Amino acid sequence: MSMKQAETIDEVILLLDQIIEKSKIDQSNLGLFAILYREVTVRVKEGILAGSFQNGERMEKLDVIFANRYLKAYYQYQAKEKPSECWAFAFEQAEKFWPIVLQHLLLGINAHINLDLGIASAEVSTVEDIEDLKHDFDHINFILSDLVGGVEKCLIKIWPTLTWILKFTGKVDNFFIDFSMETARNGAWKFANEFVAVPENEREACTKLRDKRITEVARLVSNPGYFVSAIFKFIRLFERGTVAQKIIDMQIMEEKNMECVVA
Repeated sequence: MSMKQAETIDEVILLLDQIIEKSKIDQSNLGLFAILYREVTVRVKEGILAGSFQNGERMEKLDVIFANRYLKAYYQYQAKEKPSECWAFAFEQAEKFWPIVLQHLLLGINAHINLDLGIASAEVSTVEDIEDLKHDFDHINFILSDLVGGVEKCLIKIWPTLTWILKFTGKVDNFFIDFSMETARNGAWKFANEFVAVPENEREACTKLRDKRITEVARLVSNPGYFVSAIFKFIRLFERGTVAQKIIDMQIMEEKNMECVVA
Protein backbone atom coordinates (compact mmCIF):
# COMPACT_ATOMS: atom_id res chain seq x y z
CA MET A 1 0.00 0.00 0.00
CA SER A 2 1.40 3.39 -1.01
CA MET A 3 2.15 5.95 1.69
CA LYS A 4 -0.37 8.59 0.58
CA GLN A 5 0.13 12.15 1.72
CA ALA A 6 -2.01 15.23 1.11
CA GLU A 7 -0.99 18.64 -0.19
CA THR A 8 -4.32 20.44 0.35
CA ILE A 9 -7.26 20.20 2.73
CA ASP A 10 -9.41 18.83 -0.10
CA GLU A 11 -6.90 16.01 -0.57
CA VAL A 12 -7.04 15.30 3.17
CA ILE A 13 -10.82 14.93 2.96
CA LEU A 14 -10.51 12.67 -0.09
CA LEU A 15 -8.03 10.37 1.65
CA LEU A 16 -10.21 10.23 4.76
CA ASP A 17 -13.16 9.27 2.57
CA GLN A 18 -11.09 6.41 1.16
CA ILE A 19 -10.15 5.21 4.66
CA ILE A 20 -13.80 5.34 5.75
CA GLU A 21 -15.00 3.35 2.72
CA LYS A 22 -12.24 0.76 3.15
CA SER A 23 -13.15 0.45 6.83
CA LYS A 24 -16.75 -0.35 5.90
CA ILE A 25 -15.61 -3.12 3.59
CA ASP A 26 -13.13 -4.48 6.12
CA GLN A 27 -15.53 -4.08 9.07
CA SER A 28 -12.73 -2.11 10.71
CA ASN A 29 -13.06 0.15 13.73
CA LEU A 30 -10.32 2.31 12.20
CA GLY A 31 -13.11 4.06 10.33
CA LEU A 32 -14.65 5.44 13.53
CA PHE A 33 -11.91 7.98 14.25
CA ALA A 34 -11.59 8.73 10.53
CA ILE A 35 -15.21 9.93 10.48
CA LEU A 36 -14.68 12.22 13.46
CA TYR A 37 -11.48 13.57 11.95
CA ARG A 38 -13.11 14.12 8.56
CA GLU A 39 -15.67 16.41 10.17
CA VAL A 40 -12.93 18.32 11.99
CA THR A 41 -11.18 18.84 8.65
CA VAL A 42 -14.39 19.99 6.95
CA ARG A 43 -15.02 22.46 9.78
CA VAL A 44 -11.47 23.80 9.49
CA LYS A 45 -11.90 24.25 5.73
CA GLU A 46 -15.18 26.09 6.27
CA GLY A 47 -13.53 28.24 8.95
CA ILE A 48 -10.71 29.22 6.61
CA LEU A 49 -13.18 30.19 3.88
CA ALA A 50 -15.25 32.17 6.40
CA GLY A 51 -12.20 34.00 7.76
CA SER A 52 -12.57 32.48 11.24
CA PHE A 53 -8.82 31.97 11.57
CA GLN A 54 -6.33 34.80 11.96
CA ASN A 55 -4.11 33.38 9.21
CA GLY A 56 -5.97 31.17 6.76
CA GLU A 57 -2.91 30.28 4.69
CA ARG A 58 -0.96 29.18 7.76
CA MET A 59 -4.00 27.30 9.03
CA GLU A 60 -4.30 25.24 5.85
CA LYS A 61 -0.58 24.46 6.01
CA LEU A 62 -0.95 23.39 9.65
CA ASP A 63 -4.03 21.31 8.88
CA VAL A 64 -2.27 19.41 6.08
CA ILE A 65 0.89 18.74 8.11
CA PHE A 66 -1.29 17.69 11.05
CA ALA A 67 -3.40 15.35 8.89
CA ASN A 68 -0.40 13.83 7.16
CA ARG A 69 0.94 12.59 10.48
CA TYR A 70 -2.25 10.59 10.99
CA LEU A 71 -2.31 9.44 7.36
CA LYS A 72 1.31 8.32 7.53
CA ALA A 73 0.64 6.34 10.71
CA TYR A 74 -2.47 4.75 9.16
CA TYR A 75 -0.69 3.65 5.97
CA GLN A 76 2.33 2.42 7.92
CA TYR A 77 0.05 0.24 10.02
CA GLN A 78 -1.78 -1.05 6.95
CA ALA A 79 1.58 -1.94 5.39
CA LYS A 80 2.58 -3.73 8.63
CA GLU A 81 5.26 -1.16 9.26
CA LYS A 82 5.78 0.54 12.62
CA PRO A 83 4.03 3.89 13.18
CA SER A 84 4.50 5.97 16.32
CA GLU A 85 3.87 3.96 19.46
CA CYS A 86 0.67 5.76 20.50
CA TRP A 87 -0.85 5.33 17.03
CA ALA A 88 0.19 1.68 16.91
CA PHE A 89 -1.57 1.13 20.23
CA ALA A 90 -4.74 2.88 19.00
CA PHE A 91 -4.78 0.86 15.78
CA GLU A 92 -4.18 -2.41 17.61
CA GLN A 93 -7.14 -1.71 19.90
CA ALA A 94 -9.29 -1.25 16.79
CA GLU A 95 -8.80 -4.95 16.07
CA LYS A 96 -10.09 -6.01 19.47
CA PHE A 97 -13.68 -6.74 20.44
CA TRP A 98 -14.04 -5.01 23.80
CA PRO A 99 -13.31 -1.27 23.30
CA ILE A 100 -16.53 0.72 22.87
CA VAL A 101 -16.99 3.36 20.19
CA LEU A 102 -16.06 6.18 22.55
CA GLN A 103 -12.78 4.50 23.50
CA HIS A 104 -11.82 4.13 19.82
CA LEU A 105 -12.45 7.84 19.32
CA LEU A 106 -10.53 8.88 22.43
CA LEU A 107 -7.55 6.72 21.50
CA GLY A 108 -7.36 8.50 18.14
CA ILE A 109 -7.80 11.92 19.72
CA ASN A 110 -5.12 11.14 22.29
CA ALA A 111 -2.51 10.30 19.65
CA HIS A 112 -3.47 13.07 17.25
CA ILE A 113 -3.81 15.94 19.72
CA ASN A 114 -1.27 15.00 22.38
CA LEU A 115 1.47 14.02 19.92
CA ASP A 116 0.74 15.17 16.37
CA LEU A 117 -0.75 18.63 16.95
CA GLY A 118 2.18 19.92 18.96
CA ILE A 119 4.66 18.73 16.33
CA ALA A 120 2.61 20.16 13.45
CA SER A 121 2.25 23.49 15.26
CA ALA A 122 6.00 23.69 15.78
CA GLU A 123 6.62 22.93 12.10
CA VAL A 124 4.66 26.00 10.95
CA SER A 125 6.22 28.25 13.59
CA THR A 126 9.47 29.54 15.01
CA VAL A 127 10.41 30.27 18.61
CA GLU A 128 9.84 33.94 17.85
CA ASP A 129 6.36 33.69 16.34
CA ILE A 130 4.69 30.60 17.80
CA GLU A 131 2.61 32.73 20.17
CA ASP A 132 0.92 34.20 17.08
CA LEU A 133 -0.53 30.74 16.45
CA LYS A 134 -2.31 30.50 19.82
CA HIS A 135 -5.68 31.86 18.64
CA ASP A 136 -5.90 29.51 15.67
CA PHE A 137 -4.54 26.60 17.74
CA ASP A 138 -7.32 27.12 20.30
CA HIS A 139 -9.92 27.43 17.53
CA ILE A 140 -9.08 24.06 15.97
CA ASN A 141 -9.28 22.49 19.42
CA PHE A 142 -12.63 24.16 20.02
CA ILE A 143 -13.91 22.55 16.82
CA LEU A 144 -12.79 19.12 18.02
CA SER A 145 -14.22 19.67 21.52
CA ASP A 146 -17.55 20.68 20.01
CA LEU A 147 -17.64 17.50 17.93
CA VAL A 148 -16.64 15.26 20.81
CA GLY A 149 -19.50 16.78 22.80
CA GLY A 150 -21.90 15.19 20.33
CA VAL A 151 -20.47 11.69 20.62
CA GLU A 152 -22.78 10.65 23.47
CA LYS A 153 -25.87 11.29 21.31
CA CYS A 154 -24.55 8.95 18.65
CA LEU A 155 -23.72 6.28 21.21
CA ILE A 156 -27.27 6.49 22.48
CA LYS A 157 -28.44 5.58 18.99
CA ILE A 158 -26.13 2.56 18.98
CA TRP A 159 -27.21 1.60 22.49
CA PRO A 160 -30.23 3.63 23.82
CA THR A 161 -29.87 2.77 27.52
CA LEU A 162 -26.42 4.38 27.61
CA THR A 163 -27.99 7.58 28.99
CA TRP A 164 -29.21 5.75 32.09
CA ILE A 165 -25.82 4.15 32.69
CA LEU A 166 -23.90 7.42 32.29
CA LYS A 167 -26.19 9.16 34.79
CA PHE A 168 -26.32 6.27 37.23
CA THR A 169 -22.57 5.58 37.38
CA GLY A 170 -20.64 8.64 38.44
CA LYS A 171 -17.33 6.79 38.00
CA VAL A 172 -17.98 6.60 34.27
CA ASP A 173 -18.52 10.35 34.23
CA ASN A 174 -15.16 10.72 35.95
CA PHE A 175 -13.56 8.81 33.08
CA PHE A 176 -14.76 11.46 30.63
CA ILE A 177 -13.63 14.26 32.92
CA ASP A 178 -10.17 12.73 33.33
CA PHE A 179 -9.74 12.65 29.57
CA SER A 180 -10.83 16.23 29.03
CA MET A 181 -10.19 18.09 25.82
CA GLU A 182 -9.02 21.08 27.85
CA THR A 183 -6.26 19.02 29.42
CA ALA A 184 -5.25 17.60 26.03
CA ARG A 185 -5.26 21.06 24.44
CA ASN A 186 -3.15 22.64 27.18
CA GLY A 187 -0.68 19.78 27.12
CA ALA A 188 -0.38 19.94 23.34
CA TRP A 189 0.25 23.69 23.42
CA LYS A 190 2.91 23.32 26.11
CA PHE A 191 4.57 20.58 24.05
CA ALA A 192 4.42 22.72 20.88
CA ASN A 193 6.25 25.54 22.65
CA GLU A 194 8.89 23.13 23.93
CA PHE A 195 9.27 21.28 20.64
CA VAL A 196 9.70 24.40 18.50
CA ALA A 197 12.85 25.23 20.50
CA VAL A 198 14.37 21.75 20.12
CA PRO A 199 17.32 21.62 17.66
CA GLU A 200 16.61 19.64 14.48
CA ASN A 201 19.08 16.90 15.37
CA GLU A 202 17.33 16.29 18.71
CA ARG A 203 13.73 16.27 17.51
CA GLU A 204 13.50 12.57 16.80
CA ALA A 205 14.55 11.68 20.35
CA CYS A 206 12.16 14.29 21.76
CA THR A 207 9.32 12.89 19.66
CA LYS A 208 9.98 9.33 20.86
CA LEU A 209 9.96 10.44 24.49
CA ARG A 210 6.67 12.28 24.04
CA ASP A 211 5.27 9.29 22.15
CA LYS A 212 5.98 6.96 25.07
CA ARG A 213 4.25 9.32 27.51
CA ILE A 214 1.17 9.60 25.31
CA THR A 215 1.04 5.83 24.90
CA GLU A 216 0.72 5.56 28.69
CA VAL A 217 -2.34 7.82 28.48
CA ALA A 218 -3.70 5.53 25.76
CA ARG A 219 -3.31 2.53 28.07
CA LEU A 220 -5.43 4.31 30.68
CA VAL A 221 -8.12 5.03 28.08
CA SER A 222 -8.07 1.37 27.08
CA ASN A 223 -8.11 0.09 30.67
CA PRO A 224 -9.66 2.76 32.93
CA GLY A 225 -9.94 0.54 35.99
CA TYR A 226 -12.06 -2.44 37.00
CA PHE A 227 -15.37 -0.67 37.58
CA VAL A 228 -15.41 1.54 34.49
CA SER A 229 -14.04 -1.29 32.34
CA ALA A 230 -16.86 -3.54 33.53
CA ILE A 231 -19.43 -0.90 32.60
CA PHE A 232 -17.84 -0.44 29.19
CA LYS A 233 -17.87 -4.18 28.55
CA PHE A 234 -21.55 -4.26 29.42
CA ILE A 235 -22.13 -1.39 26.97
CA ARG A 236 -20.11 -3.18 24.31
CA LEU A 237 -22.20 -6.34 24.53
CA PHE A 238 -25.30 -4.37 23.61
CA GLU A 239 -23.92 -2.03 20.95
CA ARG A 240 -26.15 -2.29 17.91
CA GLY A 241 -25.08 -3.30 14.43
CA THR A 242 -21.87 -4.25 12.68
CA VAL A 243 -18.88 -1.95 12.52
CA ALA A 244 -19.90 -0.97 9.01
CA GLN A 245 -23.40 -0.11 10.24
CA LYS A 246 -21.98 2.05 13.04
CA ILE A 247 -19.89 3.91 10.49
CA ILE A 248 -22.94 4.40 8.25
CA ASP A 249 -25.03 5.60 11.21
CA MET A 250 -22.38 8.20 12.02
CA GLN A 251 -22.26 9.38 8.42
CA ILE A 252 -26.04 9.76 8.33
CA MET A 253 -25.91 11.80 11.52
CA GLU A 254 -23.28 14.05 9.98
CA GLU A 255 -25.46 14.67 6.94
CA LYS A 256 -28.37 15.68 9.18
CA ASN A 257 -26.70 19.01 9.85
CA MET A 258 -24.78 17.67 12.85
CA GLU A 259 -27.97 16.81 14.74
CA CYS A 260 -25.89 14.06 16.30
CA VAL A 261 -22.20 14.77 15.80
CA VAL A 262 -19.58 12.07 15.61
CA ALA A 263 -17.99 12.69 12.21
